[in-house]
Amino acid sequence: MIGAGYGPGVWQGLPGIAYRGTLSAMADFDELRGEEWRRLLAAARRRLDRTGGEVAGSVALAHPTGDELRVLGRITSRTAAGRRSVVSLAELDGALRHDHGVGLRTALARLDRPGRPADVRTALEAAMRCRHAGEGWFTGWLGGLTRDGTARRLVQRGDGDLLGWAAAVLDRLPARDVPLPVLAEWATGDATALSGRPLAGLVLRALVLWQGAPPPVGREDEHRVWGDAGVLIDDLTSQVLVLGLRVREKHTVAGWLEDAAAAGMPFRLTLQQLVAGPVTPAGRRIHVCENPGVLRAAAAELGAGCAPLVCTEGRPSAACDRLLGTATRSRVRWRNDFDWAGLRLTAAATARYAAEPWRMTSEDYLDALKTGPGDPLEGPRAATPWDASLAATMAREDRAAREEWLLPALLADLREA
Repeated sequence: MIGAGYGPGVWQGLPGIAYRGTLSAMADFDELRGEEWRRLLAAARRRLDRTGGEVAGSVALAHPTGDELRVLGRITSRTAAGRRSVVSLAELDGALRHDHGVGLRTALARLDRPGRPADVRTALEAAMRCRHAGEGWFTGWLGGLTRDGTARRLVQRGDGDLLGWAAAVLDRLPARDVPLPVLAEWATGDATALSGRPLAGLVLRALVLWQGAPPPVGREDEHRVWGDAGVLIDDLTSQVLVLGLRVREKHTVAGWLEDAAAAGMPFRLTLQQLVAGPVTPAGRRIHVCENPGVLRAAAAELGAGCAPLVCTEGRPSAACDRLLGTATRSRVRWRNDFDWAGLRLTAAATARYAAEPWRMTSEDYLDALKTGPGDPLEGPRAATPWDASLAATMAREDRAAREEWLLPALLADLREA
């Protein structure tokens, strides 16, 4: 767990902690330094920058040489020819694991690894290669490490390269929902490098300056700092509840979803699963509700006949966002409770996922009020650009309505779809 064992020493120069770990383990990558690999690996680096470290998508080489074609043939087991050759990052990752025992992120990190500096000046120069060098917070971070003796102590005990590693991590931030192990492997080649080790302390020390936040005093504070930088500490606790969801891919996660959909059973997808096995929803429409009670009723009444249904359980999680972000071939129909917070979430979904509000009109609201009493609305009023009369009607009635009060109509929509 991040922060385990951290105390004031993290912020006073990391005294007395020796760290070498697997970052110092160096495989023989001489082959990968050859000219026949240069363009392919450079394209893979750029692709990882676009995917946030996720091994997804493909890269292409224009006018590949004979040596490059032989490399591509080994990776794909296909005969490569022509003026443009394409290879998926998954194929490249698998080939590197087979031939070198490490995946794409680790291989690139080790090829780019900073050398062990002989003095403080060299260590600081390595850190200054970061794209944030010259920004005020970055200059303050390095200046603080120099003034309090942290940089000197790291170099003296042989850990001066941690400054370069910390800069490599910062180079990839801010991120968008990148799991901490993925960030660590992408930047350093070691998925555990940011787990309770001095490197994490150096990065956190930079992040609080970047964010203008106070130094964290516990795990919750540390998690907040990482989260504000777009890093997910735990990709297993971020989940999304689905029913009847089938996807286009053919892998383990896709198989679980297919089995659950065929059985009409709700299924919880974790962010870790979505990163390990990226999926693309196959349905022409995906319905989204807020409350698990709606999904539970759909499973009981419709079972395997239910249209694809996703439940946000309130504010969409990172797992939910990742899933719906891949639904580019599906029309997303979205709804929330009839309260001001629910209206804001629906409006955000129309912008983020091009979602269509689902039974979120003023008529639907008035129908829902016929079923339940409704508590008074709380908080500032929200706009409803998809139906201007909805916000006005809710303000006049001054009552909230839960989406379960429209359950018969919602189930009818899910059955027909």
